[in-house]
Amino acid sequence: MRPRVGITAAVERISYGAWSGVEAALSPIGYVRAVSEAGGRALLLPPEPEGTERPEELLGLLDALVLTGGAGDIDPALYGQRPHPETGPIQPGRDAFELSLARAAVERDMPVLGICRGMQLLNVAFGGSLEQHLPEVVGHEGHRRVPGRFSEHEVSLEPGSLAARACGGERVRVKSHHHQGIAEVGEGLIPTGWDAEDGTVEAIEMPGKRFVLGVLWHPEEDRESRLIRALVEEVELV
Repeated sequence: MRPRVGITAAVERISYGAWSGVEAALSPIGYVRAVSEAGGRALLLPPEPEGTERPEELLGLLDALVLTGGAGDIDPALYGQRPHPETGPIQPGRDAFELSLARAAVERDMPVLGICRGMQLLNVAFGGSLEQHLPEVVGHEGHRRVPGRFSEHEVSLEPGSLAARACGGERVRVKSHHHQGIAEVGEGLIPTGWDAEDGTVEAIEMPGKRFVLGVLWHPEEDRESRLIRALVEEVELV
């Protein structure tokens, strides 16, 4: 049986065909293609209505979890801050659903990969905090130069880390598009990747767990990336 990989989805208002301004569960197809090409079967996980979340029941259907990126920011109240003027929009239902999934998946030692917003959510899930507007910290817009397009830059990875093993090297060129980043690292997590130029934390992982990794870039948009394949292969090793 192909490894079953859950991919979180956002809820957005869209219009197509006979539907106008309806809510839809959305996730870029790049995630699905990357999982499929790695030999897995992708299952989309839209937020459940508030109060109905049963993460253990849902995770029982999966072998691995991908916490995806997205346009919405995580509610700053979840890490004890007021919203920055550049923060938003927020999706409380998505936050609650994915936080419960992330904690439960780590608790059961399921392989977890957090991508961009998903890395940030993984950090917040374990008590970490975020820089709400990274350009004010690093002094440039290099992590999100042009709206609607990915920026490219290099990341340095800690030798021997899960991030380095999963990426196949200690220095990788990545595609990113974000304006937030890691401030205080969550409990049990350690930083293992940094922007090669400005030192922004680009990868976090949880030692002692089978495969818990967060990256601030988008491997699903890079056909050369080995990251999602490494997640699927981790399932196949058992």
